[in-house]
Amino acid sequence: MQIGLVGLQYSGKTTLFNTLANIELDLSGSLKEEASIEVVKVPDERLEKLTSIFNPKKEVHATIEVFDVPGLRMQDDGKVKITNAFLNDVKNNDALFYVIRNFEEDSVPHPMNSIDALRDIQFLETEFLFYDMAFLENRIEKLKKEIMKSKDERPKLEMPLIEKCFKHVTEEKPLRELELDSNERKLLSGYQLLTLKPLGIAVNFDENSINKTEEIVDKIKTELNSDKVDVIPFFAKVEYELSEMEEEDREVFMSDYGIKESALSKILRTSYHLLGLQSFFTVGEDECRAWTIKKGATAQESAGVIHTDFYQRFIRAEVVGYNDFITHGTFAKCKEAGVWRLEGKEYIVNDGDILNIRHN
Repeated sequence: MQIGLVGLQYSGKTTLFNTLANIELDLSGSLKEEASIEVVKVPDERLEKLTSIFNPKKEVHATIEVFDVPGLRMQDDGKVKITNAFLNDVKNNDALFYVIRNFEEDSVPHPMNSIDALRDIQFLETEFLFYDMAFLENRIEKLKKEIMKSKDERPKLEMPLIEKCFKHVTEEKPLRELELDSNERKLLSGYQLLTLKPLGIAVNFDENSINKTEEIVDKIKTELNSDKVDVIPFFAKVEYELSEMEEEDREVFMSDYGIKESALSKILRTSYHLLGLQSFFTVGEDECRAWTIKKGATAQESAGVIHTDFYQRFIRAEVVGYNDFITHGTFAKCKEAGVWRLEGKEYIVNDGDILNIRHN
């Protein structure tokens, strides 16, 4: 899975990316012309606890790809414009994070010459709506021609869905707000529509605004009026300093600034929520590992994530919930307590389940 960081120039987007990817910050002031991508470990205290219990040779975190799309900048005519290169970078992501600036800094002026988080969010949303509108309008015209020329029934089946989506975006509503069933989503998935992608908004504050973050975030949530978008505050420069500290110093620093959770943890946790993901664990002397699956995945599908042969040769899954295991301490005691069980291929795996796959 891949999340894309999208924003205007000087929003703190690349600082956030470097923090997430644990990359040394470029202080030269040069502007990036190309996108960057890094595989980022997903922090999980549960995995760390299991590792401390089993003391394996290896601990393997789940990972997610983070894509830093070059920031939008002021053009020669004094306006910020969406380019085709920018759109191509954006549409290949599974979910998006708008990185929005909410701090004053004279040395790095805002491309629109003032700080207005809601305006910046609306700018990106409007441009992405225009992209989807143009795509859907072209798709409708193409389908009309296919219906006239071909006896294939697929264009006729697709047309009502495309028209429904087009009507929705012409009303200036993002497609993520449109009710779609699983078949409709599957059909649309290949089109990479921008406003259909799950969205998070990361608002970048400076250290002088820590006491104002809750008020501003609440205002943004009220204006957006959507339960499909997560809005989180972060402090790019402070977070980068945190990422370079030892654990003990980091906890003191966070306490001093009133930061309860790091940007890395918040953004990756939010990404999992946006993408409908969860983790299960496999444990043992050789390795403790977190695996990423979609919510609602079956035991057999989860086995296939470990190894493709496990899907075909699946017999049963030995299952115990993480909390049950921590409570009882060993598999033997979990069996005695009745919380260890054998499940078949249709069992829906829960977040935090510890699995051992039996296969032939």
